[in-house]
Amino acid sequence: MIVDCHTHIQSAVREIDKDKHLDAAETVNACLVLAAGDGPSSDINEELSEYINAHENKMIGFALVQPTKDNIDAENLNRLRDDLGLKGVVLSCASCGFHPAHTRAMQLYESAQEIGTPVFFHNDGAYPSAVLDYAQPYLLDEVARTFPDLKIVIGNMGQPFLQQTLLMVSKHKNVYADLTLNPKRIWQVYNTVLSAYESEVMDKLLFGSGFPSSNAGECIETLLGFNKLIDDTNLPKVPRDHIRQIVERDTLRLLALEH
Repeated sequence: MIVDCHTHIQSAVREIDKDKHLDAAETVNACLVLAAGDGPSSDINEELSEYINAHENKMIGFALVQPTKDNIDAENLNRLRDDLGLKGVVLSCASCGFHPAHTRAMQLYESAQEIGTPVFFHNDGAYPSAVLDYAQPYLLDEVARTFPDLKIVIGNMGQPFLQQTLLMVSKHKNVYADLTLNPKRIWQVYNTVLSAYESEVMDKLLFGSGFPSSNAGECIETLLGFNKLIDDTNLPKVPRDHIRQIVERDTLRLLALEH
C-alpha cells in the first residue's frame, strides 16, 4: 500500500493542471488531496469535492477550514464528509494568522475528535504575509494533550522547525509527520531522514510528495536510493527497510480513513 499524504490541485499563486495530478497519482494506491487557496473556504471545498468525487477510487479530500472565520462544529464536519465527500480537514495557521490553540480552533478539534476527522496542519509559513510564529509544531502540544484521540498530521515535517516536530511525534501517540521532501534538496532530505531515524520516530512518518512541487515517483526514487546519496563517504546510513516502511506505510489505516 502506497499512500501519498500530501498533494494539491489548488493554489493561491498558480494554476495546477489536474490532468498532471491524475498522472502523478498513478504511482500510488491512494492520495490525500488538501484544499488550498485564498478565497472563501466554501468555494474552495466545493471545487475540491467535484474533483474528488470524480476519482473517488483513488482520491481522498481534506477540506480547508479557517476556524476564526468558518462556523465549524460536528454538524458541519459531518456535512463536509457526507455531502461533499471530504474526510479530513486542513488548517493553515500561519497563512491564515491564527494560533493553533485559538478558542474557536479548539472547538473544531473537539468536534473532529468526536466524529473521527483527522486534522492536517499545513506548514506554509514561507508566504510574506504569513505569521511564522504560528507555524511552530510545539504549539500543537496543547491540542494533542487536550484531545489525545485526535489524529494530527504535521505537514512538511514542520520545516523549518524539524526538531519540534520530532519531539511532538515522539511524545504523542496520534501525532504524525508528513515526510514531504524535495528531491532537488538532497542534503535536506538526508538530514531530515537521519534525524528521524536517530530520534527513533521513523514509524510516525507518512510519505508525501507535495504535488505539484514534486511527484510521488520522484520522491519514492529518492527515498529508496537514499543511501546512495552518501556512497563513498563516512556519513551514517539509515537501514533500507526503515525507509521502505515509510513508502509502504498504510496512512489510511493510521488516520482511520475509510476508502
